[in-house]
Amino acid sequence: MTAIDASSLEAKNANRRKAYAFVLLVGVMSFFADLTYEGSRSIIGPYLASLAASGTIVGIVTGFGELLGYGLRLVSGRLADSSRRYWSITIFGYVIQMAAVPALALTDSWLQAATLIILERVGKAIRNPPRDVMLSHAGKQVGGYGWVFGIHEALDQFGALVGPLVVAVVLAYRSNFHDAFAILLVPAVLNLTFVIVARWRYPRPQDLGSGSFTGPSGGLPRVYWIYLAGAVLVAAGFADYPLIAYRFSQTQTVPGQWVAIFYAVAMAVSGSGSLLLGRLFDRYGFAVLIALTTLSALFAPLVFLGNFWFALLGAAIWGLGIGVHESIIPAAVAPMVSTERRAYAFGLFTTGYGVFWFLGSAAIGILYDYSILATIAFCVSLELAAIPIFLWVARIHTPAAILSGG
Repeated sequence: MTAIDASSLEAKNANRRKAYAFVLLVGVMSFFADLTYEGSRSIIGPYLASLAASGTIVGIVTGFGELLGYGLRLVSGRLADSSRRYWSITIFGYVIQMAAVPALALTDSWLQAATLIILERVGKAIRNPPRDVMLSHAGKQVGGYGWVFGIHEALDQFGALVGPLVVAVVLAYRSNFHDAFAILLVPAVLNLTFVIVARWRYPRPQDLGSGSFTGPSGGLPRVYWIYLAGAVLVAAGFADYPLIAYRFSQTQTVPGQWVAIFYAVAMAVSGSGSLLLGRLFDRYGFAVLIALTTLSALFAPLVFLGNFWFALLGAAIWGLGIGVHESIIPAAVAPMVSTERRAYAFGLFTTGYGVFWFLGSAAIGILYDYSILATIAFCVSLELAAIPIFLWVARIHTPAAILSGG
């Protein structure tokens, strides 16, 4: 090996280590973020029920939160692409989100709580597209988009595991929702601290990429739009956990603090599977997404009809579905488009995703108040309807194309 080759290899290894460090630091940020907001979301259903909210209200509030939480990503993505101020937009979103969660400790009506629940989703909408773009720049250095988003999702969901457990402990000893929300101020502050550290250490994450361009040039390709069509069906058929928790609380299938523990189990399944799923996606492509979407459809009959143990299995499968939504779905979008349009593509994709999540959540909430069997049929049929679309995308978007960025 010549001196030039050795120097080139050392530089490549240094860039790889730097990219790994960045992904891990963003993962730590997300750990504390998820500890905060997923801790609160694990008890939002029972909390709203304690404030005399109906199933329809729970479905509409959580669905509308998801609508804004995904829909506003189009605005955030466009702004990030045009301004290249990835960190400024990301930090602003984290501040809004981390302030909204502990403020729930000050509410005493479902309308006040609903406002903060929705505001928390708005904060997430603002910070996600620029953060995902920054992560995607590390994709080729670290070994693949699926692996990058898998590492991030594992740390992210570890926080989502710890948060509900913290809340469950507080409820076990204090039996007070307000105390549970208040304790989440601690991880919220830690999240913002690590966000500032990451901004200081990596002011230009786009420099982590191996070049200024990956993915096809020009407008958004046809495969992107077809993939979006399948993804929105999955979103529409996927119930929010607050409604699932509302069901547990209403039927007393899952007692007291176990509702939060079930959510922790779901997050543990999501996080622990993310690394494996990311690697499998990089290797096998859409076949992994197709199999997991089919499996995820089983969550509805298990959580809405099952006893304690079947409900636990259903919560675990629901968590697996969340892992797919948060890791494989964005990983598949990244190589479909150029880096210059990637934030916009993420934002537009999640806007459509969010609109249908809202419509689906509202429909699920309304159906729930009238027929639990109709609710289950709605969820399962929409999830399975996405499979033929994903099969078509799998023929076009091969594993080789995913790894090469095209």
